[in-house]
Amino acid sequence: MRSLQPVRGTQDLLPETARRHRQIVETAREIAGLYGFSEIATPIFEFTEVFARPIGETSDIVAKEMYSFTDRGGEEITLRPEATAGIVRAVLSDGLVQNAPLKFFCSGPMFRYERPQKGRFRQFHQIDVELIGVAQPQADIEVIALGHRTLEALGIGADTQLELNTLGDPESRAAYREALVTYFSRRRSELSEDSRRRLERNPLRILDSKEESDKRVSLEAPVFDDYLNARSQEFFSRVCDGLAELGIGYRLNPRLVRGLDYYTHTAFEFVTTQLGSQGTVIGGGRYDGLAEMMGGPQIPAVGWAAGIERLAMLIAEPPAAKRPIALVPVGEAGEGPALKLSEELRGAGLPIDLGYSGNLGRRLRRANKIGARAAVLIGEDELARGIVALRDLDSGEQSEVPVEELRTRLAALNG
Repeated sequence: MRSLQPVRGTQDLLPETARRHRQIVETAREIAGLYGFSEIATPIFEFTEVFARPIGETSDIVAKEMYSFTDRGGEEITLRPEATAGIVRAVLSDGLVQNAPLKFFCSGPMFRYERPQKGRFRQFHQIDVELIGVAQPQADIEVIALGHRTLEALGIGADTQLELNTLGDPESRAAYREALVTYFSRRRSELSEDSRRRLERNPLRILDSKEESDKRVSLEAPVFDDYLNARSQEFFSRVCDGLAELGIGYRLNPRLVRGLDYYTHTAFEFVTTQLGSQGTVIGGGRYDGLAEMMGGPQIPAVGWAAGIERLAMLIAEPPAAKRPIALVPVGEAGEGPALKLSEELRGAGLPIDLGYSGNLGRRLRRANKIGARAAVLIGEDELARGIVALRDLDSGEQSEVPVEELRTRLAALNG
């Protein structure tokens, strides 16, 4: 039945997958805290203008990928396709500009209508960091270092490579854009349909195209280095020197671009060869023009986002949760005392699974099915003597334990 299947491009995060996601988010949150980043959460949906205005009404994201709708109040609403615009909106609408510099970490679901493929979904999840209000290249270095340390902490640093490029300041970018338009216009007939559309509004994106025809044409395109002014060259040099100082290796990639006009200077990605063509696991850059484009003052900013689904395919199996203790009441007399004892043991930090129904054999079979470390049997006879029967489900040994010693014995078993 179709209605009982998940919508195409979505997935249920069953316990094993959810555990991987949690490992990534908790690791990233901890690392971000070391760098002084505070957690923020913005709404999953915003007014459409929050995304359409900076991204551009004619961009592929707005035209093809955003989940937009009119709500019952007649407002145009969009499920967030990325986190940055919502965070910048929060900075502006909540009056945080005067508190800059601002360091934010967030995580959660994003939504884009695109073709589902390996590691890419229509509802996907990201971790995101933004450093807002710092114009100096030290900010770029710091957020890249944060990304590098996060990948190291997840155990996949050796499987990734930092790629780096500069988009220059607005003056350099404008000069390069003009050169690209001139070049690609001469070879327009060789471009893909998507790239012909991008030619006038977003020519830098042609350099990032995955179409083979576009790749061939781009090989002879002008190089950004030839259009960087002295200020842009100095900024990028300081970023590179800072990364070298920290021992963070990188590879220059002149084809690494961000097509939107509010991006400036540093663009970077951490990529892997372990995921086929979907190799980017962290992507980011400097976006000094975004706040102004959204109607606020000019505020320098830099940040990155990482796809949790892709990271989850790379990390090792996270440590398993502590195995539960099965609390098994024997007979009706044990039901009430078992319920009370289960709460006391949980209060001591022990994971307790309380059988709800069935005879002793059935409840013990459930204990084995859930991988319980031990079973505590409590019935009328045990209650009368102030003891419980403790069965080690790994060894099969069973012993009688005074109730007052149970907590200590279980902690030792489950340590």
